[in-house]
Amino acid sequence: MWAQTIETSKVLPSTIHKVSKIFQPINIIPKAGHVKTALTSKSQRLMLDLGIIRQASPGSFHFLPLGVRALEKLTLLVDKQMSKIGAQKVIFPSLTNSNLWKSTGRLQDFGAELFTLKDRHDHIYVLSPTHEEAVADLIASVSQMSYKEFPLKLYQTTNKYRDEIKPRFGLMRGRQFIMKDLYSFDVDIEKAKETYAEVCECYNSIFNEIGVDYIKVVGSCGAMGGSLSHEYHYKADIGEDKIVSCSRCGFNANAELAGYDKCSQCGASDSITVHAGIEVGHTFLLGDKYSKALNANYLTEKGKSVPLQMGSYGLGITRILAAAIEFLAKENEIRWPISFAPYTLIIIPPKKGSKEEEVGSYLVQRVHSALESIDSLKDNMLLDDRIQMTIGRRMVDARRVGYPYVIVIGAKSMEKNPIFELHNLTNDQVLYLNEEGLLVYLRKHLEMNK
Repeated sequence: MWAQTIETSKVLPSTIHKVSKIFQPINIIPKAGHVKTALTSKSQRLMLDLGIIRQASPGSFHFLPLGVRALEKLTLLVDKQMSKIGAQKVIFPSLTNSNLWKSTGRLQDFGAELFTLKDRHDHIYVLSPTHEEAVADLIASVSQMSYKEFPLKLYQTTNKYRDEIKPRFGLMRGRQFIMKDLYSFDVDIEKAKETYAEVCECYNSIFNEIGVDYIKVVGSCGAMGGSLSHEYHYKADIGEDKIVSCSRCGFNANAELAGYDKCSQCGASDSITVHAGIEVGHTFLLGDKYSKALNANYLTEKGKSVPLQMGSYGLGITRILAAAIEFLAKENEIRWPISFAPYTLIIIPPKKGSKEEEVGSYLVQRVHSALESIDSLKDNMLLDDRIQMTIGRRMVDARRVGYPYVIVIGAKSMEKNPIFELHNLTNDQVLYLNEEGLLVYLRKHLEMNK
């Protein structure tokens, strides 16, 4: 069903975002007991049904306006945390010369998962799923870098490509995806370990700010290489990784590295649990695997050229978005983390022709202006201006899309001291508040989620 455009009262602020203006092709809500089973994950079905994304081809998706807003919020959240550790944002080319991948041995290791292509001169390029080779080659191209210029942390947030044999779970395993990848360079392994610990702490802060329960586990270095690796997971039944946890000592590891019968750290055999997880972040202490192969060196105090020690740190931006929905959502209703919900709040005014219509138009302007005094709500509110629809119908849509807060201007708005109906979808709470109470409640709860 397409959102229907209607004429909105001229008293409304010109800057208010309106549902009728959003490109959001929505599928009709299924009848009770008729949940679609063709799609293999809840997040995939909901994001497609509610016009957040649209499939372009297997493993590749269009991001529609609401999806883009969520991505931009998540990216900004990550950027702020990256800046706190002195990471500098760059953009590497998506195409990497295959000779670089040959130099590190990964052209063969990755095999068919790599998208490769030839230019008109028969040179082969890799459509990069990750950029260790590219960043090491960049540093190698800058001659005579002194030890004084390190540590150096460079990151980007861009599209990546992987030729998945069977794309599935929507954004969680696709052929094109958005990743934040950070690469660090240090003069020795001890300094590199310090940087690794700093970035891991930064990742903890990012996931804490997102606000969805996560688990950090010891991971495998795999084809990436290196001596140390950690993974960040959201627990979900559809997760493709198995996580082994010990309740006695708190050790968590990917099942690839840990036994199911006893803890590999403390040896306990009666405190092991295994659960499925969706990997949303991964960190690697790489050492000199890439720097040595590609001559990414620095000059010591004595002028000697020495390979740099590298770290690589990835966050699956599109995967985090989908996995958070998978973790939080109801069967037919999205639930977003407040940190990157497309809009934090939606206002539903009275139906056209109702006795509340006239006062409702005025109250929309008044409450919208009042709520803009809350910093986190500026440019972050939406008006459902489809007033030819009932409040109930629009409330169903608001719940399905999952805007964290819904304000309904209904019958109680006719009172001398107008009362607003506030729905907090995060905890399924409904409150009836006057304007002052509305401001106090939202300011308090939104500050709590910062």
